[in-house]
Amino acid sequence: MRLTVNGAEHDVLSPPLATLLHVLREEVGVTSPKAACQQGGCGACTVLVDGEPRRSCLTPVAAVEGARVTTVEGLGDPDELSPVQAAFHERYAAQCGFCTSGFVMATEALARRAHGEVAREEVIEALSGHLCRCTGYVKIVEAATAALSGDVAPERASADTEPQDSDEVTLIPGSPA
Repeated sequence: MRLTVNGAEHDVLSPPLATLLHVLREEVGVTSPKAACQQGGCGACTVLVDGEPRRSCLTPVAAVEGARVTTVEGLGDPDELSPVQAAFHERYAAQCGFCTSGFVMATEALARRAHGEVAREEVIEALSGHLCRCTGYVKIVEAATAALSGDVAPERASADTEPQDSDEVTLIPGSPA
């Protein structure tokens, strides 16, 4: 079988009923879709298949043969985040980060379907079924809404973890820094 993941073609050696999640993580080496509930209930494994969100833990790889699969890694680069990635970064919409890729992919799918501004209720509906154990969803909904309304500046956001300015870092005893 052949699968196109984030624009690159891959020959899949797994059996046809292996899950897309297994193939992505174990054969292709893409780690943003997470193996969480493994029952399709949490959304942490969400990817886009031909632009539509799918739970990769429930999807047999044979069902997506020849399809274009997009994961978080295919949305942007650390130096050039996509608008959705930048919105989640700017709005601090992740705590532990385990569920974040699923929320980002659901938001990306909504952005691709929507034309113009989307009501907050539509954002909440699109993100329903995605579970986060760390937050109250406020920042996640804010980030998704900002991405969809264009209230984001990807050029300001970066996943680069190096210091961004020349200011001296001051460590405070007992701080987690």
